[in-house]
Amino acid sequence: MKAYLLYKDQDFDQGQSLPPNAQGLTQDLELSTLFQAMAQSDKYTFNIVEKVILARTQDVDTIHYRQDILKDCLKNPAVVREIYQIPIESIERRQRHWMGIFGSYPTIILSGAVELMGLFVSLLHRLKQIADEHAGQFESQGFRRFFAMIQKELDDDYFASVQAHLARLRFDDGVLISAELGKGNEGKNYVLRKAPDKPHWLRRVFTHQPVSYTFSIHPRDESGARALEDLRNRGINLVANALAQSTDHVDSFLKLLRAELAFYIGCLNLSEQLSQQGSAVSFPTPAGLEERRLAFAGLYDVCLALTMKQSVVGNEVKADGKALFIITGANQGGKSTALRSIGLAQMMMQAGMFVPANSFSANVCSGIFTHYKRKEDASMESGKLDEELSRMSEIVNHLKPNAMMLFNESFAATNEREGSEIARQITRALLESRVKVFFVTHQYDFAHGFYAQKMDDALFLRAGRQTGGGRNFKLTEGEPLQTSYGEDLYHNVFPAPAV
Repeated sequence: MKAYLLYKDQDFDQGQSLPPNAQGLTQDLELSTLFQAMAQSDKYTFNIVEKVILARTQDVDTIHYRQDILKDCLKNPAVVREIYQIPIESIERRQRHWMGIFGSYPTIILSGAVELMGLFVSLLHRLKQIADEHAGQFESQGFRRFFAMIQKELDDDYFASVQAHLARLRFDDGVLISAELGKGNEGKNYVLRKAPDKPHWLRRVFTHQPVSYTFSIHPRDESGARALEDLRNRGINLVANALAQSTDHVDSFLKLLRAELAFYIGCLNLSEQLSQQGSAVSFPTPAGLEERRLAFAGLYDVCLALTMKQSVVGNEVKADGKALFIITGANQGGKSTALRSIGLAQMMMQAGMFVPANSFSANVCSGIFTHYKRKEDASMESGKLDEELSRMSEIVNHLKPNAMMLFNESFAATNEREGSEIARQITRALLESRVKVFFVTHQYDFAHGFYAQKMDDALFLRAGRQTGGGRNFKLTEGEPLQTSYGEDLYHNVFPAPAV
């Protein structure tokens, strides 16, 4: 049995490693805030959503597949949570009871496997009941296929057959084993036999019985008891291993079901929090890897909204066909927040989630990379610019065509002329390699140099500044200006004395 709730034709790999740039992405985009909101203090859910979001997919069909499943989850949250509790209960009940399936003797293995399979059967029966009652409420390909599989594989005949086998494998009437005599009258070819059905007592009384011979072990004959137990273990060895493998199969299915549903449970948790604080979400429209698409309305920084526990200002941009985005403008005007909102939405879209916006469409990217300015580190052996260039070199080692690169105040650790030239050469090289570039900067020489080229595939955005120096935290299209309005910040910190 397979769940197939994250991919159409493959299982989710719980052991996959995080991408090499995971730490930088998590730090720069403040992903831990998003993961914690989705996990709700559950470490397992945190681990799963972290892997799914950071790994993301480039396949547009897979994104649509997950979106449809998530829409079903949002329409039927109680049913999905009920299904999720089944593998959770399996783990909890296993932990409460010692299971001999992990022993080394066939008798112990069989006893533990019978007990464990009995537990699994009760849980699978609940899963079948949920499928029978609620399958009609789900519309996605993923859930319809999942419920159809459950109803087909776990029919009444299956449960009756399993219960009958488990009852027989408890060997309440002893074990029937056949064997052959080998060299030195040693037993060989031990075979476990099905015990014959007990005849009616009248038949037992009046029917001639074949000759049989029996012997009994003295209660104090320890050697005899061990020899008899050894015969029993040889006889049931194969069936013990077979049942243990069956329990492993069911256990693997439940664990995988938990892993794949954990991602959607995280999405439900996030949706509920954003809904409570009045923050809008929508399902994005992904485009192919080779396209250049980006358009959104009401896009906001979901991590900022979660931290402030209220809705925050969103932005609107129409930039299909653009490959370079340079964002300039006033200090504390929302440039870094807007950049982070774009990166977060891209990652959420490629994970198959909803995004924090009224609408959002973009092409998928082969990778998402960030290069943000870092705080001064007193332990560094070289200068800050060296550290920035070294970090950029490491990113280049993993960049591929059609990736997304987010710069935030990069290469500003030297004078503007040198910093602008470094940024310009790196940006040109990235554009030539078909990398989509977003650059937040105060370097006028760098920003205006690209603006003067009148590039068709470049968009220049500016953080808003109201009359009198106020900030509206909105991005608008506009030519880069020489001032970043640092004077506004000065007057905020050092207000003029009252007259």
